[in-house]
Amino acid sequence: MKYTYFFGANQTEGNGRQSDLLGGKGANLAEMSNLDIPVPPGFTITTEACNYFMMHNKLSVDLVSQINSNIKCIETLMRKKFGSKENPLLVSVRSGSKISMPGMMETVLNIGLTESSVGGLAKISGNDQFAYDSYRRLIMMYADVVMEKGNNVKVENNLGIRSDLEAFMNLYKEDINCNSDELLSGHDLQNICQEFKKIIYKKFNAHFPDDPYIQLNSAIEAVFKSWNGDRAINYRNIENIPHDMGTAVNIQSMVFGNLGTNSATGVAFTRNPSTGENIFYGEWLENAQGEDVVAGIRTPNPINEDSRSSNSNKSLTLEKKFPEIYSELCTIKEKLEMHYKDMQDIEFTVQNKKLWMLQTRKGKRNGVSSIKIAIDMNKEKMINEKELLNRISPNHLNEIMLPNIDPIEEKNEPVITMGLPAGPGGACGKIVFSADTAQKY
Repeated sequence: MKYTYFFGANQTEGNGRQSDLLGGKGANLAEMSNLDIPVPPGFTITTEACNYFMMHNKLSVDLVSQINSNIKCIETLMRKKFGSKENPLLVSVRSGSKISMPGMMETVLNIGLTESSVGGLAKISGNDQFAYDSYRRLIMMYADVVMEKGNNVKVENNLGIRSDLEAFMNLYKEDINCNSDELLSGHDLQNICQEFKKIIYKKFNAHFPDDPYIQLNSAIEAVFKSWNGDRAINYRNIENIPHDMGTAVNIQSMVFGNLGTNSATGVAFTRNPSTGENIFYGEWLENAQGEDVVAGIRTPNPINEDSRSSNSNKSLTLEKKFPEIYSELCTIKEKLEMHYKDMQDIEFTVQNKKLWMLQTRKGKRNGVSSIKIAIDMNKEKMINEKELLNRISPNHLNEIMLPNIDPIEEKNEPVITMGLPAGPGGACGKIVFSADTAQKY
């Protein structure tokens, strides 16, 4: 039984029409590879493998063999070795069902780092801070996704192992008068990693694994399990997504946006998802990994002048910092939108001034922008009138008829406080700080 499909330079097995089998992310990674867009090599584990796991509560023998074979293919392309002490290959494990479920399922980055290989990463990068920051991220994610959620460990008010580790890290920074993660030295991060392991053992009575293949296979199992996590089930119920589709899993060679000031990571939409305007719209962070952009730990920068907000008036744009990278990103943005004939949500990483694309998918948008984008794409001869009408639903029409706050009156009102918006719209009610508390009301 074939459970894996490779993607990478001249070796891509899948394509964009196989979302039932490869999930949306896997199908799009294969499609981008077929379009000669720079994608870090990797492979997708099929939804069939997920269904096997759900029935038998274990990975199939065929799958384990294919995982090992595909890792060797990535090693050849990247000229690195998984678990190596000298030149380690690191991989990410990400979920990817047929229908996008943003933020509902799990991801683990930097898999393959061990007590010995982290030293090799520090040596070849010449950057202890980068190596141990990557190790710290792996330990935190693995403890959260695999050891806690993967084993269905119950926590109160979402205060699980990640909260414990973040609390320790914050105290450590206070003790040394450090107000930013980026200012921690390699020695500091090495100490934090060791303390993280002690906290994890105390919490779970189990050690963080020092074997790269145990890390990899356990992370794959945890992603499969997250398909039936509470968040994912509730999201599917709200969005009317079938529960029997299963998820694919994407294993991909790591590229690093946290390798220094010539590296970065970002997310963007090929059009503004709130207004529907035909402008490139997104955010980026220098010297960061992808989770930093959406985690709320650091305030992202705009990718261009059109993406500025009241929170980023003085921030440096990607266009200004890396003009050649921005130009390449714009070319890829146009290519993807023309190919898919729809607004795309993309993720990218810059490693030492080299651009890598990590994802493209149909971008989420509100009713106002859905209508504008469909009309504009019809005017641009991208879609015909039938497709235009198919893209506008009754819910979109209902949304544009709902009452709105007058933008002029809003500007004249005093500002109480400011923050980063999570989504459009307004609401009223009690303020709570966890999903568990919200459910009680």
